[in-house]
Amino acid sequence: MKKTIGVIFGGQSAEHEVSIITAHVPIIQSLLALDKYEVIPIYIAKDGSWYSDQQLNKLSFFQSPGWEENLKKFKKLQVSLNNGFEIIWPGLRSIAKKIDIVFPAMHGTNGEDGSLMGLLRMANVPFVGCDVAASAVAMDKALTKQVLESQGILVTPYVWFTASEWEKSKDELLTDIKKLSWPLFIKPVHLGSSIGISKVKNETELINGIEVALHYDDKVLVEDGVQNLIEVTLPLMGNEDIRVAEVERPLNKTEFFDFSDKYLSGGTKSEGANSLYSEIPANIDDNLINQVKELGKRTFKILGCTGIVRVDFLINKSSGKIYVNEVNTLPGSLYHHNWRKAGVSNIELVENLVILAEQHFTARQRLTFSFQSDILKKVSGSKMVK
Repeated sequence: MKKTIGVIFGGQSAEHEVSIITAHVPIIQSLLALDKYEVIPIYIAKDGSWYSDQQLNKLSFFQSPGWEENLKKFKKLQVSLNNGFEIIWPGLRSIAKKIDIVFPAMHGTNGEDGSLMGLLRMANVPFVGCDVAASAVAMDKALTKQVLESQGILVTPYVWFTASEWEKSKDELLTDIKKLSWPLFIKPVHLGSSIGISKVKNETELINGIEVALHYDDKVLVEDGVQNLIEVTLPLMGNEDIRVAEVERPLNKTEFFDFSDKYLSGGTKSEGANSLYSEIPANIDDNLINQVKELGKRTFKILGCTGIVRVDFLINKSSGKIYVNEVNTLPGSLYHHNWRKAGVSNIELVENLVILAEQHFTARQRLTFSFQSDILKKVSGSKMVK
């Protein structure tokens, strides 16, 4: 009997549509072509409702007119964590389906940020990608910088703050921000796909950019722009043993690598995230290539990543300094266009990630998560000494 793989996608996130693309290109397409698993699409709508139907295995369903109304004809799922991870179609004769492996394809909030991973961990089911802690840290751009900086990894100077801090201490924060080097970049710390990011060159643009970022997130990062910039990115895959793909250089058409450059400028439907915006491998000095790959591996280890990630770098071509910019624990469409250049087909990429998920799960099963004690017998009434 084939194992079941549940591909979870959609979700209540600004990156909802990107998630639909990633789930189908290349994940579901490759799993179906592999023909080793029963592929169960699990779609979470923008209102938080869960659905599953074989029609959702087709990207064309989500491209057809009126698909959201058609979706409402399906029964909403219930989820059980009592016997592993099960999805249930309720009714007089309810149907339950146990999921053997989960392949998360949910970008951003409530998915990539570790929320979904925590649910799957409690269900005790193998899942592809980074675990709870690595996902949570990598999703927070400010926290990522703090962790990497503590381990001697070079990051650009920055200031971060919450919405309440901005409201209460705007003048003090602006004073700190103005100590950075212009132009500046403003980012919502928990979003990906370059949503809500601004490049600003003066105080008016700065304040406007912060307001935009706060529209999407309650925590904001403001950081230096790197002069004489070379921007590169590196996908990595593995658990203990790490495999790197090619160092890739975006050829963005705008002042920074934005949502349009990533997804809307030139890619074809079959390619998923736009693959025509970049140079693979990057035409930069071999020494820089080697440094980027080693920094990528160090970053992967420091954050405790598993499965697949993409690490973004900023290089000052005059000084040769290399800064780790961001870590993405669910690269759009798995950056399969890059892995293909590195000699890894879509099917091989997806299958390897499933294998890595099972290996990580097996390793965790060797750990003990309970402890026997007689502490309850020693508790008297409401008094208890810690």
